[in-house]
Amino acid sequence: MTISIPDFSATRVVVAGDVMLDRYLFGSTGRISPEAPVPVVHVQETDDRPGGAANVAVNLAALGAATSLVGVVGKDAAADALAGILKDQGINCAFATADDRPTITKTRVQSRGQQLIRLDEENAVAMPGDSMREALNSALDGAGAVVLSDYGKGALDDVAAMIALCREAGVPVLVDPKGTDFSKYRGASLITPNQSEFEAVAGHAESDEDLVARARTMMDDLELDALLVTRSEKGMLLVEAGNEPVFLSTQAREVYDVTGAGDTVIATLAGALASGQALASAAALANIAAGLVVRKIGVATVTPGEISAALHQRGQGGRGLVDVDALLALVDEAHGREERVIMTNGCFDVLHAGHVAYLEEAKSLGDRLIVAVNDDASVKRLKGESRPINALEDRMLVLAGLAAVDWVVPFSEDTPAELVGKVLPDVLVKGGDYKPDEIVGARDVLENGGEVRVLAFRDGHSSSRIIDRLNDE
Repeated sequence: MTISIPDFSATRVVVAGDVMLDRYLFGSTGRISPEAPVPVVHVQETDDRPGGAANVAVNLAALGAATSLVGVVGKDAAADALAGILKDQGINCAFATADDRPTITKTRVQSRGQQLIRLDEENAVAMPGDSMREALNSALDGAGAVVLSDYGKGALDDVAAMIALCREAGVPVLVDPKGTDFSKYRGASLITPNQSEFEAVAGHAESDEDLVARARTMMDDLELDALLVTRSEKGMLLVEAGNEPVFLSTQAREVYDVTGAGDTVIATLAGALASGQALASAAALANIAAGLVVRKIGVATVTPGEISAALHQRGQGGRGLVDVDALLALVDEAHGREERVIMTNGCFDVLHAGHVAYLEEAKSLGDRLIVAVNDDASVKRLKGESRPINALEDRMLVLAGLAAVDWVVPFSEDTPAELVGKVLPDVLVKGGDYKPDEIVGARDVLENGGEVRVLAFRDGHSSSRIIDRLNDE
């Protein structure tokens, strides 16, 4: 499956549900309290983060999506703190204020990387359904997807009517469910239970085949378009009406904290779907995002740059054939990760072992290798009317298949001077008998603090020699 990162900035997603404030108290421990057998924590840092449905919204904003959030808060300082954080992240909030409840606040005390205790402030009573419904209805115009984030705290007690609103407006509605009564989510586009939540409703699955069968039964019963089951270390299962099930293996190498991972999954899924991606591709992207977020402490988010880097490490997406604009964005991301970018260029008409050795040596000088390739017209001008032997797209595809090559970009001029001046790599590489100051683009790279290197071609390897040999035969 080809995985690509969509332009999240072109999407708008609405999140509605139970908003919370997650408060972290960080400190050191060095003694046991004389009052009880518990550690004494010397609090040195306090960090407030949006939680629950608010964390879904923050995840969407981190991806770059325009995000609206509908929820309920109390008349208290926690509500002010939460609204301030969300405003700073560009999230449009439509909060109902309740007199009979505080803003849901979860305080976690952490020391030496471990959570010692969690303190919850909440009053999970039902809200009048019309207030949430009206706020959601007002936010639907122009939305590409809606996420209903149910934490069982009362904000989504009228969830069936909210789903009907979204369906009537033609907007896909994704639900992160809670409890054992999934019938209230009837008609949703997709629900995203974890396996424990799913089996609590559908019954224990004895095998993967049984899990798929139970998922399809649930989809039929609840009139769902799809169902995504998150399976912890086993990854995810996507079951979609009319398609084969998709098992996605886990992407996490290290797991520090699963808090909020489900929020990251549904946020990434909704953002990708709103951008027009197919559900299977969106689920694969969400799986990668989940693998990144569980490696962070506490409620956290991931960015398109982090997803791009993860795809690159896996050899999927984030590399290969790119245009100039995409290349410049990728180079910026690479520099943001303090990676060293190498660039070279050529016709690469008939790829041979000498080319491969040269590109591997070039890649050894840094972290990311760009290969700029002459288009067909410029090859003809340089090599004659009989060239190129292979068309531009074929030459680029072969280069992109090499392990050493990260990005392949075409250029139409006789030299890559203009492209080099835009990219400004950390190292500009050329093969042959050149002097560094004779290499096209060298001055721009050197003036930018970069380096220019000349690598020797391997003797006995030449595209022209191969072509001559073929012509002789």
